[in-house]
Amino acid sequence: MPRSRSQLRPPLQSLTWAPSQPQPLFHLFSQIPARPLCQPHFQNLLKPGAQRLPLFQSPSQPLLPSHPLPLHKSLCPAQPNSLSPSVPSSLCLPKSLPLPTPLSHTLPLYQPRLRSGLQLPSALLLLLLLSVLGPGAGGLFLTDYSTCSPRKLSPFRSFASTELFHFHVPEDTFLAVWNLIIFKEQGGTFGDHCPDQSVTVYFRSGAPPVINPLHTHFPGDTAVPGVFSLTLSWTLPNRTSGIFNVSSPLPGDWFLAAHLPQAHGHISVKGLQDECQYLLQPQLIVRRLLDVAVLVPGRPSEQTLSAHNRSALYKVFVPSFTYRVSAQLVCVGGRGASTCPLTLRLRPKAPPLHNSSSVACGGASVCQLELALPPWGHWVYVRVETPSRGPGRTVRFQLCVWLQECPQPSLSRALVPGAAMNMPQSLGNQPLPPEPPSLRTPAEGPGATSPPEHCWPVRPTLRNELDTFSVHFYIFFGPSVALPPERPAVFALRLLPVLDSGGVLSLELQLNVSSLRQENVTVFGCLTHEVPLSLGDAAVTCSKESLAGFLLTVSAASRVARLRIPFPQTGTWFLTLRSLCGVGPRFVRCRNATAEVRLRTFLSPCVDDCGPYGQCKLLRTHNYLYAACECKAGWRGWGCTDSADALTYGFQLLSTLLLCLSNLMFLPPVVLAIRSRYVLEAAVYTFTMFFSTFYHACDQPGIVVFCIMDYDVLQFCDFLGSLMSVWVTVIAMARLQPVVKQVLYLLGAMLLSMALQLDRHGLWNLLGPSLFALGILATAWTVRSVRRRHCYPPTWRRWLFCLCPGSLIAGSAILLYAFVETRDNYFYIHSIWHMLIAGSVGFLLPPRAKTDRRVPSGARARGCGYQLCINEQEELGLVGPGGATVSSICAS
Repeated sequence: MPRSRSQLRPPLQSLTWAPSQPQPLFHLFSQIPARPLCQPHFQNLLKPGAQRLPLFQSPSQPLLPSHPLPLHKSLCPAQPNSLSPSVPSSLCLPKSLPLPTPLSHTLPLYQPRLRSGLQLPSALLLLLLLSVLGPGAGGLFLTDYSTCSPRKLSPFRSFASTELFHFHVPEDTFLAVWNLIIFKEQGGTFGDHCPDQSVTVYFRSGAPPVINPLHTHFPGDTAVPGVFSLTLSWTLPNRTSGIFNVSSPLPGDWFLAAHLPQAHGHISVKGLQDECQYLLQPQLIVRRLLDVAVLVPGRPSEQTLSAHNRSALYKVFVPSFTYRVSAQLVCVGGRGASTCPLTLRLRPKAPPLHNSSSVACGGASVCQLELALPPWGHWVYVRVETPSRGPGRTVRFQLCVWLQECPQPSLSRALVPGAAMNMPQSLGNQPLPPEPPSLRTPAEGPGATSPPEHCWPVRPTLRNELDTFSVHFYIFFGPSVALPPERPAVFALRLLPVLDSGGVLSLELQLNVSSLRQENVTVFGCLTHEVPLSLGDAAVTCSKESLAGFLLTVSAASRVARLRIPFPQTGTWFLTLRSLCGVGPRFVRCRNATAEVRLRTFLSPCVDDCGPYGQCKLLRTHNYLYAACECKAGWRGWGCTDSADALTYGFQLLSTLLLCLSNLMFLPPVVLAIRSRYVLEAAVYTFTMFFSTFYHACDQPGIVVFCIMDYDVLQFCDFLGSLMSVWVTVIAMARLQPVVKQVLYLLGAMLLSMALQLDRHGLWNLLGPSLFALGILATAWTVRSVRRRHCYPPTWRRWLFCLCPGSLIAGSAILLYAFVETRDNYFYIHSIWHMLIAGSVGFLLPPRAKTDRRVPSGARARGCGYQLCINEQEELGLVGPGGATVSSICAS
């Protein structure tokens, strides 16, 4: 069914509001109209010290993962520049409102929270959101609005049936709020009488969410990333809304996927009744900080935390080949037990949360915090806080950050690419200042990681684009890789932003056993995002501290390992290969064995092209492309590999034979039409029987499929033959003059062809020609009845044995087709439809028009003239029995 998209969003306008004094709440309600939240309003409607309203509720389950695996963390690349990055045209339209309001207090940061079923007027909702958002920390803030046009939701069958929305969250954002508006429509009006269906919405950062609402099995060797989900229920007859907020969200692309529950499988006729449509319009409100202070690595910075501002936020850019970020805080002028009542927090990519890495200085005047293996090419945020309880006081401190990088002898002390992001404009291109003796780089302790373990050279890969989501990554001097025992091999795979996140990233590792020299060698591969994880001599878990990746192992017992990542996050992926000897769990460094592995890495649209029971479809939402499998024959799952409800081969063969052989019921009408000298009608029935048989042989969902020509051609011919069969049968029943009948036949064929090209599944394609033909039939019979002054056909035998049974059979077929047929019973209900329609033609087709050549005894020949005999049998519409004699009425 063609998908309609309602355009209900008002046009966006660029409006900037100047700061003004707060007004009474009732006055605000009288000034702001109740409309969808898409226009900017006042930011300072409530005072900064206003009490927080209980707008959000905690979810029943934690939305953040309990373990720091990147598999369950939404990571996305950021653009480390002060200018706004270019936003793809596939994004929902944003609008920004600069609000130069000084900050007076700090917003407590929370985990993502949600609430469903919230229904508030737009103005009140905006006021509550702004009061909850509150000011940021450490500078001015900006509020951005984004909205998408409403889109129709569909019942879930596969990911191809979901609606995907694309948003962009800018850097330095400390709170993002999604307002989800859902409403019903039916026949262009509000769908108050439509049944309530729950709507499920999924959220993910960096790539579309990988969802599995039917709890099907994923293909083998497939990694499934975690997502946030929200189910909305209805609070009003035709409208509901929900709120989903994320504190300190990761910057970059965010994707929302939404769908209705799985349908019951009824096949409805298009246009038979007004369809209930469920539409979703998501809106995004973000608040981000302006001019966050940038720290220069190795240079101490004097800072002051005032009594009314309990936190300060800073950031430092991490260039490539950085393996540790260290922050040191020194309180200045503190006295007493609480010499330094400050807490130091670190987090990459986004402002720290309450559960981020932190250290409380307490009685010590100096405290230090480290972040190992930070993501390359991103910002690391540093937050300095005072306790939320207790009287506030002004605290002076000194903050210094170091970046420990891999040694680069050729560069000496020159800046590595990206290090200039941390340089203030006053320094320009001058070298870094010398490190002060009091704040020197912390010494490497026993528990610290030595730099050589993280500083192996990274080998680039060659990107070869073949087609959409068809990319092969080649290594130089490959595809075989030699792994010496003393060091790992690290490869970089670059996935382009937005373009590559809609496919499947696949890796295949194959061990060459002949290169092992009779030693028990195991090769470990670790795939990580945005920073390589060089494994130690005994590290086989592909995880360390807050970083985790995907592990692949190959050995003589298992020579091949595969990994598939659907909808991978864009950016740089690093694959680290290391060979170790021994038997698990104790592995040691090999002495003299160089393992050789064959590496194959590629990006494809779908997993194994969806297999024999699926079709890989390329989908589009605005300008964003992604691919998904659409399964058939009862197979389900992300790659159409779940056979729990799959149809067996015997069942597929039976359904195909029933749908094809049921068309043989058109043979009796063809024979009857030929005997009755309806040759043109017989040709139409033969055409219908032939193309209906081979169309259904090609239309099967499984592997029992036989197509003699293109599917679209077979479908068009089948539909045209079916409609022409109805048309010629009804026109033949009208018993019109031969010339008029032939004109109507030709006109009907041309008009039906045009209608099928316009809409092949429309209800009026069947009803329109049928009603028009029935109108011609009724007119012809009425004229003949009035002219003869008796009902036509005049005998009860014709009504009882032909017209009534044929009409009942045709009506039963239409009822089955319109109201009984479902996806589960399609193969036998539609077969019955074939037989009933063919049977009704045999009853409704009129008898042959015979000319009686017998001349009565009283008739005389008139020279060259002739005598016209009118067969009473033809006029009465009777099928004469073999032994019956019917008199003829002759007129000269």
